[in-house]
Amino acid sequence: MDRILKKGEGWRLGWNPYETQYKGLVGTDNWAFELTESEFVDFCRLLLQLAKTMAEMKNELMDEERIACEAESDTLWLEAEGYPDNFSIRLILQTSRRAEGNWSENAVKELITAVKTFSP
Repeated sequence: MDRILKKGEGWRLGWNPYETQYKGLVGTDNWAFELTESEFVDFCRLLLQLAKTMAEMKNELMDEERIACEAESDTLWLEAEGYPDNFSIRLILQTSRRAEGNWSENAVKELITAVKTFSP
C-alpha cells in the first residue's frame, strides 16, 4: 500500500505505511496530528461505530432532539454531538502525547465516507 492523503472541506485523513511510529494522520484545514497504527485503527473503528449509533437513534428521537454519544478505547475518546443525521465529532487522544480536535457537522459525512475506504 502506498501513502494515502484524502481531504475534503473541513477534514484530512492520511496513512503512510512506511513510517515506523506515526502512520496515521487526522485533521482539518487548520490542525492535524499524527496517530500510531493502533490509534488510527481505533479512530476509524470508533468513528464508524458512532456513525452507526447515531443513525440507529434517528427513530428514537423527535426531529428537534439533539444527542451526544461517546465511544472510547485505551488510546482515544470520540464524541458525536448533534442530530442523528447531522453531527459533529470531537476527538481526544488519551496517550502521553495528548491532543484534541474536532470536525464540524459539514465535514463529518465526507470524513466517515473516507474512513470506510481505509484498510490499514
